[in-house]
Amino acid sequence: MYTYSAYWQHSRLDFKDKTHPLFVGSCGTCRLYTVKKLPTHRPRGRLDYQLLYIASGKGHFYFNGKETVVSAGNMVIYHPKEEQRYYYYVSDHTEVYWVHFTGNDVKNILKKYGITKNTRIIYTGVSMEYKHLFLSMIQELELQKEDYEEMLIHYLMTLLINIHRVILSKPKKRNLLNMDKMDKAAQYFRSNYNKSISLEDYAHSHNMSVSWFIQNFKQYASTTPAQYIQTLRISNARTLLETTNYNITEISNLVGYENPLYFSRFFRKQCGMSPSQFRKKLEEQ
Repeated sequence: MYTYSAYWQHSRLDFKDKTHPLFVGSCGTCRLYTVKKLPTHRPRGRLDYQLLYIASGKGHFYFNGKETVVSAGNMVIYHPKEEQRYYYYVSDHTEVYWVHFTGNDVKNILKKYGITKNTRIIYTGVSMEYKHLFLSMIQELELQKEDYEEMLIHYLMTLLINIHRVILSKPKKRNLLNMDKMDKAAQYFRSNYNKSISLEDYAHSHNMSVSWFIQNFKQYASTTPAQYIQTLRISNARTLLETTNYNITEISNLVGYENPLYFSRFFRKQCGMSPSQFRKKLEEQ
């Protein structure tokens, strides 16, 4: 299992803050590789709020005793003192990001951005931007440079604004069939990301025009099909860097890039460091 997390004052204890309108206490990400099942059960919940983003795969959440399978492209929010019970399975290839936050004005802030006490699951679409925001929070909290607490609030507020925009542009009922087509397209991309994919061929083979397909996929995933495929490639490249001894050229080929130099440049652009630097950082940790 791969985990990358950070905690305020390096303490894993949850707490309730009454001196700030909004305050980030901890954040992190995890992916399962060998652990078959990762359970979490907090019968009395936590003192703070928790927001989880399913970036890939799915999670199994229980609300009022009933299981709900939450797929990639959705977020789950827990309010203080709510029972938290959820499971991740290695067979689902789950990648999840999370943040815990508190403060004396959180309820009003969430309400402003369309998240109420009854909100449980939030459709957000799959976007690399969400990952960047979560990773930025983790790095800020890990390094704790000057004014890091303010930067954490900035990233969290940016995340909430992005969520609100998606909520406001939620597809109407007549578009649900289109969303089903986009879901099948996303599944196809997840299974074939390391191959040469022609968007034109895919669209035409499913009786869609290319422009219509791109427009509707962007509404579904908050990113274009090409960007979605690139995200899958980089995400799986990270996995290979973390879990194997393949060299950079081998990994480049395995995730669908014929040119290792292009792969390294694109990886740096997306992750803020080269593949070799990324692997070195993991070894140091």
